[in-house]
Amino acid sequence: MKRVLITDDCHPILKEGLERLGFVCDDQPDITPQATRECIGQYDGLIINSKIVVDRDFLAAAPKLRFVGRLGSGMEIVDRAEAAARGVAVLSSPEGNRNAVAEQALGMLLALANNLVPADREVRAMNWRREANRGFELAGRTIGIIGFGHTGSQFAKKLAGMEMTVLAYDKYKTDYTAGLPWVQESTPEEIKQKADVVSLHLPLTTETRHLVDREFIDASRRGFILINTSRGACVDTAALVEALEDGRVGGACLDVFENEKTNTFSGEEKALYQRLYALDQVILSPHVAGWTHESKRRLAEILLQKISTILAESAEKQG
Repeated sequence: MKRVLITDDCHPILKEGLERLGFVCDDQPDITPQATRECIGQYDGLIINSKIVVDRDFLAAAPKLRFVGRLGSGMEIVDRAEAAARGVAVLSSPEGNRNAVAEQALGMLLALANNLVPADREVRAMNWRREANRGFELAGRTIGIIGFGHTGSQFAKKLAGMEMTVLAYDKYKTDYTAGLPWVQESTPEEIKQKADVVSLHLPLTTETRHLVDREFIDASRRGFILINTSRGACVDTAALVEALEDGRVGGACLDVFENEKTNTFSGEEKALYQRLYALDQVILSPHVAGWTHESKRRLAEILLQKISTILAESAEKQG
């Protein structure tokens, strides 16, 4: 009997599809990381979102494991080298929520530019301040997209009609703007010098951790707006808050944070985030950019398709 452990909430289409493939699915969305480690030895497959870290020790405790399926992207939580050495397929589905992330990034930017959050609060309080809520237009401005994979390229598509100069940089790609004539391949230096808005679309790696730090900010155009819908640790929060307070950064749209478990904040973190939350020139959301009703289904569909493919390929090799 083949068994799959599902450790997070997902669209039922994934479980139904796995059962058609012959798996018994244990759907335990509330299971803890520790409990997962204790029982993983029983399973042939594992479905995760973000709470389960599949490291070397975890894999050592899972001798039957054939695949790990990640709902979304963010593969820093899986030791892919160790998985490959053990013959465990590692699959993700970043195609499933790239549109949701792109729409959120644009929505947050428009909300910030037009002061929509404070204006909404003030109107509800019968406080009518038109001049104080005068915004700025995106047309004619320059935006830099760092990371041009699934979400970066999708975000660029959303900007097609915005009449902005769109610069893009991806360290590991060339000729990546083919078919997107409004996007120019660029360099980090050019983006820092010219961009009024910088949007991050990056995985978290040793290269990208604290990519946006004091040095990055000081080398960038004064007053630029930062969008981060990728990984919180790509930004040095302390450096960003300091730059927002003194005007080197003019605003920020943040869906992700270095520490997203507020109940674990140290005293220093609590003070830092309180400074961030007090700023009017920021738009904040709780890591929901890729978290739409549509993306929930799409993530499951794509992951199921990939699992089906690797199982078919494996059966073909064995047969």
